Amino acid sequence: MFDPSPILSGHRLALARLLTQVENQTPLAAEALAALFAHAGRAHLIGITGAPGTGKSSLVNELTKTLRQAGETVAIVAVDPSSPFSGGAILGDRIRMKDLAGDSGVFIRSMASRGALGGLARATAEVVQVLDAAGFQRILIETVGAGQSEVDVARTAHTTLVVEAPGLGDEVQGIKAGILEIADVLVLNKADRPGAEQTLRALRASLDIGRSATSAEAQAWWPPIVQTVATDGQGLAELLEQINAHRAFLHRSGQLETRQRETLRRDLELRLRESLFQRWLSENPNGQLDHMTDKLLARTLNPQAAIQHLLEGGK
Repeated sequence: MFDPSPILSGHRLALARLLTQVENQTPLAAEALAALFAHAGRAHLIGITGAPGTGKSSLVNELTKTLRQAGETVAIVAVDPSSPFSGGAILGDRIRMKDLAGDSGVFIRSMASRGALGGLARATAEVVQVLDAAGFQRILIETVGAGQSEVDVARTAHTTLVVEAPGLGDEVQGIKAGILEIADVLVLNKADRPGAEQTLRALRASLDIGRSATSAEAQAWWPPIVQTVATDGQGLAELLEQINAHRAFLHRSGQLETRQRETLRRDLELRLRESLFQRWLSENPNGQLDHMTDKLLARTLNPQAAIQHLLEGGK
């Protein structure tokens, strides 16, 4: 029987051990998540995404310091690329966060993406749920920086920061990547470098294009652009101010509940699909999928007809 009290009281060793169980999708993890669900839903989830080289980890490090100075507890979920040899997280970016070690108000967890698309590991949402139940006020979710496919963070977080930097040759790429659809706050990091003004103009142009094509109602919140130099803390106070402003907007407009509803419904749909598939596997003879695959390979059956056959018991 899982005892949630050590997690709810913030016991760090118990928390670390449970997160490992969650990542490994063990039966204990399923029991723990069920027990902790009612205690989650209070933290402010902040996603940080952007192309590699924009300084996301340094930004997370400095943002955490700023939040701690304000007296808030912070958990960091850093989704790293998987090692091709061990399958685990490479952890290279965590070296930049070593100065947060020893702070009892900060908890850092690195996760391997394990090939998951969208920049988030499959178990990220469940790890966030545990940290939420453990009482952390802000949870920062940093993604691997996979480029245009990296939009899943916006479906998990309440406030999404999209980080850009000068000199990466992707000033126009922002429009293609759909940053206006996922960004709640745009961050121009490394703003002291050459080319920063050009990148800033490109971001503003992207916003202007998006604004002209958006209804007035949808413009109730429009992404501000905050310039930062994370390595020396410049612009972090303004960034936190904009994050807090967005959080206040979500509460005021009712969009926080809307986002939470959408996230919970999507999670429910995914779990339902998985459960229905597992039930189908348990109720049908082994080899049916292989048999249908052979027919598809021979082109004697099309995928739609194969699905219909499988749903009808292979008739």
